[in-house]
Amino acid sequence: MRIAIIGAGNMGSWLVESLCLDYEVGVYDVDRSKLKYFFNSRKFLYYEEIMDFSPDILINAVSLDKTLTLFNEIISYLPEKCIIADITSVKSGLADYYQKLGRRFVSTHPMFGPTFGNMKDLSNENAIIITESDEEGKEFFREFYSGLNIKTHDYSFQEHDETIAYSLSIPFSSTMVFAACMKEQEAPGTNFKKHLSIAEGLLSEDDYLLAEILLSPHSLAQVERINEQLESLIGMIRSRDKEQLKEFFQKLRSNIGLKS
Repeated sequence: MRIAIIGAGNMGSWLVESLCLDYEVGVYDVDRSKLKYFFNSRKFLYYEEIMDFSPDILINAVSLDKTLTLFNEIISYLPEKCIIADITSVKSGLADYYQKLGRRFVSTHPMFGPTFGNMKDLSNENAIIITESDEEGKEFFREFYSGLNIKTHDYSFQEHDETIAYSLSIPFSSTMVFAACMKEQEAPGTNFKKHLSIAEGLLSEDDYLLAEILLSPHSLAQVERINEQLESLIGMIRSRDKEQLKEFFQKLRSNIGLKS
């Protein structure tokens, strides 16, 4: 199988390195300097070289805001049989795009990344494969993820975006609130430093990605849940109600699976 990967950023580079020993892999990036560090893979300088390569699958690993633009630019250089793939964390608009395009596609979302994930050991990580995808494309990614001990989940486009609104908008919003309250600490404690590290990692992400996750149609309800819980906690603190706080703590432990 011949695989073309477009975008040599963090995730694109990981894909090249993870696939190049088992498949014939080629990589393209507008920043040609990123290509010189890859081994056992072809480096494309022009789209015409991708056309000559005639990939069986093309994986679009550019940033979220450039995903559809890239597909539109490169589609005429791909053979009809080529499966096009995206790995975006936000799928808004992709279902309609693929339907109108009329090409074989596979959409997937590795639920990890170089910021927080241990890319050398992904055995505790998860990935989503979109059910509307082409069967051959789904099987390719299932085998790829399985070889890295990554657990896969099958979700529709709709189910994916609902799940991401919960799993990303809640921690993202909570971390942003922490950062918004930030002030210089001369002697930060362990918990503070851990939260700070998470905030630094989150805010190193692309602004477009952060905005798209928070502006997802399903995110507002999740962020409102945070506000409701904060208002409830503020009420307990104002009333200095220790018993109510204890009940609240027990509820939190139960929510995250901690035994009393």
